[in-house]
Amino acid sequence: MLRWPRIAPLHSELAIRPTRWLTRVVSSGKTNSNLALGLLFAIALWGGNNAGTKWILAAWPPVWAGATRFLCAGGLLLLLLRYTPWLGHYITPSRELNRALWLRGGLSLAAYIVAFNSALVFTSASHVALYLGAAPVWALIWESWENKKSPSGLHWIAAVLALSGVGLLLWPALAASSVSLPGECLGLASSMLWTNYGRQSRKLSVSLNGVEVTAHTMWRAAVWLAPIAVFELAKRNLTINPTILGVQSYCIIAGGVVAFALWNRTLGYWPTSRVLLFNNLIPLSTMTWAYFFLSEPITKTFIAAMILIVAGVALGQVRVGAGRRDK
Repeated sequence: MLRWPRIAPLHSELAIRPTRWLTRVVSSGKTNSNLALGLLFAIALWGGNNAGTKWILAAWPPVWAGATRFLCAGGLLLLLLRYTPWLGHYITPSRELNRALWLRGGLSLAAYIVAFNSALVFTSASHVALYLGAAPVWALIWESWENKKSPSGLHWIAAVLALSGVGLLLWPALAASSVSLPGECLGLASSMLWTNYGRQSRKLSVSLNGVEVTAHTMWRAAVWLAPIAVFELAKRNLTINPTILGVQSYCIIAGGVVAFALWNRTLGYWPTSRVLLFNNLIPLSTMTWAYFFLSEPITKTFIAAMILIVAGVALGQVRVGAGRRDK
């Protein structure tokens, strides 16, 4: 039995009391421990966001759901940046930077959310989460090709450990459910597009902080998505009720504003592959939300997978210089 109304207290708490904690972590957290804690918090929020998005897509078209989320989240972040000191000072992008934000950030984020939300329409959230868990592998291969050198053995082992945990965690769901070819292809595409967005965000973080990158890329992604969203509305009636609006509000504030700001902040200090290694915790987070809100049991397979995933993430942090910005 779906019990989404229980999200309301969490959303209210995030809406009323986020600023001091978020300001402290996003604005001044440069050590590895602060960055890792911020990522873990973002992963926890994304678990609820993914479950909520899957539920919303039963009533809303996929691109409309993503576009409205990004428009509201990006607009809220821009307002906070421009009119409050909570998240830093607002910087007007130069002409060159503005072009990069449209083509590198906004377009890559728009492409990702189209693939991700469309995959959720055709297949289960577990399938899509499995593909997102492969993002560190794409990033390692990409970085190896770009730098013309092989990643360290430790980081390869970390990726394999984490991916093994994801596979063990999701294998029962994969074995028990039917396979949708469009859903599987879109899930794989979303994993690669998420890796690309991470790399583009890292390049943009040279000129902007993580919150600014998030704000500017989100509203631009919404503009890129607007024509498709309008076309979707012309073909389908939109269902609106308090529960749907509450879940979407959680996705905007928790999964959009807070989680993306923390994630982009970390990209300014760690290589993309190391940040994306935390993607392997998203299935774990999503299943935890499912346990509390959908009454799904935690099995021995779940516990074994958790051990592998945590080991992979921990190993991926070895030999990382504190607060170091890798070129």
